[in-house]
Amino acid sequence: MLWALAAVVAAAAQTARNAMQRKLTAEIGTVGATQVRFLYGFPFALLFLGLVASVSGEIVPTPDLAFIGFAFGGAISQILATALMLLAMKERSFSVTTAYTKTEPVQVALFGSLVLGDHLSLTAIGAIILATFGVVLMAVKAGERLTAAGLRPALAGIAAGGLFALAAIFFRGGILELGEQSFVLRASTMLAWSLGLQTLILVIWMLLFDRRALTGSIGVWRSSLFAGFMGAFASQFWFIGFSLTAAANVRTLGLVEVFFAQIVTRKLLSETTSRRELIGMAMILIGVGALLILG
Repeated sequence: MLWALAAVVAAAAQTARNAMQRKLTAEIGTVGATQVRFLYGFPFALLFLGLVASVSGEIVPTPDLAFIGFAFGGAISQILATALMLLAMKERSFSVTTAYTKTEPVQVALFGSLVLGDHLSLTAIGAIILATFGVVLMAVKAGERLTAAGLRPALAGIAAGGLFALAAIFFRGGILELGEQSFVLRASTMLAWSLGLQTLILVIWMLLFDRRALTGSIGVWRSSLFAGFMGAFASQFWFIGFSLTAAANVRTLGLVEVFFAQIVTRKLLSETTSRRELIGMAMILIGVGALLILG
């Protein structure tokens, strides 16, 4: 059950990183805050990889083209997911946006059914409906009209969840490609490659289209350093989980992040969550849990 401990540690660290990035969004914009996760996390990823290789005495595996393809797919998916998540957090509370992204396991099931033809039981269909209704309940406040502005953060959060789901699948696929080395070394190798690719992609993008965001992310390096460390730390444990069991198991247990986010919302960000939103979060968690346990 080591993967379970890894998932809980990753969820707690990810909550801290998301809270830091949310604050940075107001200072340097969405692209700049997205870059912080990767630019300042990459050196820590290299440090983790070096420590693991030194302690284990193993040789860092040489990636093949399949691994690089998985790493690139995961890198792109995670960049887009992070940007959409931060956009949603600008308009809705931290905990509610976190709950939107946690529709991720439901979306994996739907993608499997639509694209791969995977069979869905009646229990699974019921769980999907319940979780989806929970999202709608959270997205629309009592008495408000269904406008584009009101639904925009909900749609951004749900899309982020779908892209996070794709990233998890890509990253696990890449880890499995690395062969027979220890699970920690394989996870650390994927972490270094993914953060390196993400840093390179975003630096090139900002040099071409948004140099102000790049200089802004460098200017706030003191506050960004902790966010980068927590991001790398969280990903290290997500990847350890992916190296030990299916991504669906890891991401399902990672739903405890919703409750960590609720603590952050109340204690640190001084935001409130309505009873309606709490009921919606509970429905999402029950639906996702039923889908993966009973479906």
